[in-house]
Amino acid sequence: MSGARPPAGAHGDADLAGRLERACAQLGLAASDEARARLLDYLAQMQRWNRTYNLTAIRDPGQMLVQHLFDSLAVVGPFSEALEEGASARLYDVGSGGGLPGVVLAIMRPQWSVTCIDAVEKKTAFVRQMSGALSLPNLRARHARVETLEPAGCDIVTSRAFASLDDFARLAGKHVRDSGTLVAMKGKLPEDEIEVLEAGGQWKVDRIQPLQVPELQAERCLIWMRRSQGTL
Repeated sequence: MSGARPPAGAHGDADLAGRLERACAQLGLAASDEARARLLDYLAQMQRWNRTYNLTAIRDPGQMLVQHLFDSLAVVGPFSEALEEGASARLYDVGSGGGLPGVVLAIMRPQWSVTCIDAVEKKTAFVRQMSGALSLPNLRARHARVETLEPAGCDIVTSRAFASLDDFARLAGKHVRDSGTLVAMKGKLPEDEIEVLEAGGQWKVDRIQPLQVPELQAERCLIWMRRSQGTL
């Protein structure tokens, strides 16, 4: 008689873990065993809550791994380069939904204070639950419309498919400190959105950074934006 069977889903879990480890290596991220375990636990919790709370339209764990975790992990390196190495920083993730990329940032960079903001209460409830379940004291959630909150003095305010660049800057720009940055996670380069943003005169595109997301055959880029001179 052969040995005991692995628990149900064990092969799938091992596959996800292996893919996550390879993705971190490909992105040049030094992810500890503990950090990778938290990321996989977050993925599992998202699947569980998704049955009731509809956090994401993606249901397949393998697709969630790529389109949610890997997509969010791809910005950890660029954000780290923009901030002082090892220093504390304050970040807002606007229109965060189930915590993307905010939860991933909080896991990978415990020295950063990350606040996920969303207007849908059940989504911020999930992020708040993740802060406790994953032991992330640096992760917070706010159920609010970002434009109604008091200015937060953030180093980086980011969003993932939240709004057009102009709307993002208009609604969330006040939360960026004087020398801070708005960073939009986008797919294809939104040339029309850039024109509208810069025509407004308040914000300008500082740089456009292409991203390579492991296992994802789609364009991704970061749009880094700073205030135009004289608009502080």
